[in-house]
Amino acid sequence: PVNVHSVNWLWINKAVMDKIGGTQPKTFDELIALLDKAKAAGVIPLALGGQNWQEATMFDSIVLSTGGPEFYKKAFNDLDEESLKSDTMKKSFDNLATIIKYVDPNFSGRDWNLATAMVIKGDALVQVMGDWAKGEFVAAKKTPDTDFLCYRFPGTDGSVVYNSDMFGMFNVPDDRKAAQVALATATLSKSFQSAFNVVKGSVPARTDVPDTDFDACGKKGIADLKAANEGGTLFGSLAQGYGAPPAIANAYKDVVSKFVHGQIKTSDEAVKQLVQAIDDAR
Repeated sequence: PVNVHSVNWLWINKAVMDKIGGTQPKTFDELIALLDKAKAAGVIPLALGGQNWQEATMFDSIVLSTGGPEFYKKAFNDLDEESLKSDTMKKSFDNLATIIKYVDPNFSGRDWNLATAMVIKGDALVQVMGDWAKGEFVAAKKTPDTDFLCYRFPGTDGSVVYNSDMFGMFNVPDDRKAAQVALATATLSKSFQSAFNVVKGSVPARTDVPDTDFDACGKKGIADLKAANEGGTLFGSLAQGYGAPPAIANAYKDVVSKFVHGQIKTSDEAVKQLVQAIDDAR
């Protein structure tokens, strides 16, 4: 592993936040109230790319916020059918229906980095996205707490929903193994883990790497990962293919996207289709 990314983040343009008099939302209802403030000020409240993986990545956070850590684990890591078809999952889809009203009409098909650019420029207030989005802010010479704000998705503090970029090592002949070990050793060195992740926006896969060179968001990410790992609240992202096998992740993304784009009309129907799609994918 070269890093750990986490997906349950809000990225906010600070100038817009200050202009509308917003404060950090601690609950889902407070997030909706903040989006209402942005809308009233003539700013696009939520920057989103209408691609199934982006929609499902946001839904990961909504489910964790709505049901809590144990529910997320049961539903999206253990694939517990009672959890998948529960009222809590229905409420999660209701919350998705609420938040999706705050995107602009041109969101369909937009790439994630273009949505991030909307926040960087101040055209939009907030993006719900993994911490690779921070790499875009860094590349644009923006500074946390000065130009942008990073908060955990409301209701998910204390938990980390992750994915990771990794090199796969194959079983190779003896004369090539030394090179593999050299690559693995370099990749896992503290110096590389720090230097790479400072630029990428993610955090080191090792929890013993000093946070010295990281900005405020990086320091928070490192502390959050360590705490979640020790506290049993580190969960694989279903949207990113870390919560369950790829076929199940793809079925999940398909149902969420159909709901976002109006092909599934109600939360009840979404829950039914999610249970069926995951059952078929097993």
